[in-house]
Amino acid sequence: MLNYRQLHYFWVVAKTGSIVRACEQLNLTPQTISGQISLLEDTYGLPLFRRVGRQLELTETGRQVLPYAEQMFQLGSELETMLRMAPKEQQILFRVGVADVVPKSIVYRLIAPTMALDEPIRITCREDKLDRLLGDLAIQRLDLVISDSPMPSHLDIKGLSQKLGECGISFFATAALAALYTQNFPYSLQSAPLLIPGPETVLHSRLLRWLAEQKIQPRIVGEFDDSALMQAFGHSGIGVFIAPSVIAEEVMRQFNVELIGQTEAVTESFYAITVERKSRHPGIIAITEGARRELFTD
Repeated sequence: MLNYRQLHYFWVVAKTGSIVRACEQLNLTPQTISGQISLLEDTYGLPLFRRVGRQLELTETGRQVLPYAEQMFQLGSELETMLRMAPKEQQILFRVGVADVVPKSIVYRLIAPTMALDEPIRITCREDKLDRLLGDLAIQRLDLVISDSPMPSHLDIKGLSQKLGECGISFFATAALAALYTQNFPYSLQSAPLLIPGPETVLHSRLLRWLAEQKIQPRIVGEFDDSALMQAFGHSGIGVFIAPSVIAEEVMRQFNVELIGQTEAVTESFYAITVERKSRHPGIIAITEGARRELFTD
């Protein structure tokens, strides 16, 4: 069985960068720490550190072990905090995974209703690729995943995809570009410099298909999985960019850009993916009800 004390010593040395600093933090002797780490390495027959001059460096195995140790001791710290709190002070932990292709403004507006709950809640958000987030959801490291697509059917995960809503898309540009491409939208986009979502997004293929159907050939100057980065490039005047129409006013105000046009022929959808036994979490209920009542309204 894994010795958690030995693993903890390994983790502290890896985080502090040396046995000396780990000794100061743990108030132990170098012999104790190095001896326990050696026992951990001997148990599995794999070195975790290598000595380079006077420094310690993680081996490839050590680099693979470190993220697991970090997650374990982070959860342990959260558990200790929860146990030390008086019952009336205890918070409901709400762990949300966000697919990195979902616009951050949408994420904020989806999660915001949880802050108005009567129960005290502590939210942790993690952004990553959808497949990795769903893996963590399956082993209950997350309570909810927000994505632009439902759970893929080929995954062997027992879960529930709830559609939070959908909306059309809007095209934005700085004032100088907008003056060139607003009139006769969408055909004004012919040869226009265009920033589009990356190929990992659902919106990518939908947008390109719609442009082809309209016989419009813009000059694509950038593709971005991160919508915030795309908006930053658009704000600098590199090209026309898109965002969900539901946040059009916010985009214009935040990035000081103008609306070129909108279409409902291309839509972007958003989903809350949960495992079934977690579907009654008050945070999940607040998000699903808030989306349907306030954010995605006709």
